[in-house]
Amino acid sequence: AERPVAEPLPHGAEQLQRLVTLAMPFGKYKGQLIADLPGAYLNWFAQNGFPKGEVGRLLVLMHEIDQAGLRRLLDPLRRR
Repeated sequence: AERPVAEPLPHGAEQLQRLVTLAMPFGKYKGQLIADLPGAYLNWFAQNGFPKGEVGRLLVLMHEIDQAGLRRLLDPLRRR
């Protein structure tokens, strides 16, 4: 019998949650949450290339959020 599939989170919600829980694994801001990286650092990646894999995808997403001025929308996702 087929197992029922769990209802997924709204599109992109998992990624948004990762922004406020995953720390930058390397570089100048190693150990800092991706959601807390400065805009200038995200812009540097945008100009020079994002890393591969999940971290790169999250940096792209955070750059888009930063450029749109929507950082405050991540606040409710942060662990209190």
